Amino acid sequence: MSGEDACRDGYEGYEDFDRLALDRSGQADAFDTISDRYDEAFPYKEGQIAAGQWLAESLPPGSRLLDVGCGTGLPTARQLVDAGHEVVGIDISPGMLKLARDNVPEATFHHVDIVDLRVGGRYGPGGPLELGPFDGIAGYFTLLLLPRPEIPYALRTLHAVLRPGGLLGLGMVEADIDDFPIPFLGNSVRVSGYLRDELRQVVREAGFEILGEDSHAYAPASTDVPPEIQLYLNCRRRA
Repeated sequence: MSGEDACRDGYEGYEDFDRLALDRSGQADAFDTISDRYDEAFPYKEGQIAAGQWLAESLPPGSRLLDVGCGTGLPTARQLVDAGHEVVGIDISPGMLKLARDNVPEATFHHVDIVDLRVGGRYGPGGPLELGPFDGIAGYFTLLLLPRPEIPYALRTLHAVLRPGGLLGLGMVEADIDDFPIPFLGNSVRVSGYLRDELRQVVREAGFEILGEDSHAYAPASTDVPPEIQLYLNCRRRA
C-alpha cells in the first residue's frame, strides 16, 4: 500500500461536518488588513522557533512538509526550507500569502482552507491540486482560529494527509474559550483554546501520539493583544 493509499484509508476529516455553516470571510479579511504589521506586532517567537527546529531536525532533509496557516512564512516556512525540506504552505488570507511568497520564494503556497485539504482531492476554487501526502506538518496558532467543535475535524484532516509515522508540530494558546472575539491590531478575530489536559486528550483522540511538550509565556509587542501562554505539542501520527 502506498503512503497516499494509507492516508486515504484513514481519512475522516470533515466528511460529516456541516460545511455550509462555515464562514471564514471575517477572519480572512482581518488578516488581510493586518498582514503588513503582523510580524512587527509578534516578534521574538522563540517558542515557535524551537518547535519548528524540532520538526526540521526530526525529519531527513528533503522531507515534504505542510505549513498550515502559514501566514507571512516567518518563521516556520523559512526555517523548514533552510533546513533542506520541501515546503507547501496554505492560508486563507491572500495578503498573508503574498508576504509568504516574498519571504520564502523557495516554498510553494496555495490559497486553501483546511476544510478542503485532501490527499489527491479538490482544494478550493482553483481546482484539483495534489498537495499530500506529507512527512510532517507545522500547525502553529492556526487551529485556535476555528470554533472548538471544528478543531477535532481539522486534526483528523491533518492526520489523514500525513504519512503513517509522520510528525505534527502543533501550537495553541492555553485558554478555556470557544469562538471568543478578541481585539487584534485594530480588528477583531474569534479564537478558541483548551486547557492543556483537554488539548492533549483532543490531540490523542484524533490519532496522534504526543512525543513532547513545551510552554512559553508570550507578550506581543502590540498593546491591544493580551499576553498569553503558548503550548507546543510535538506529535506523531499513529498508523
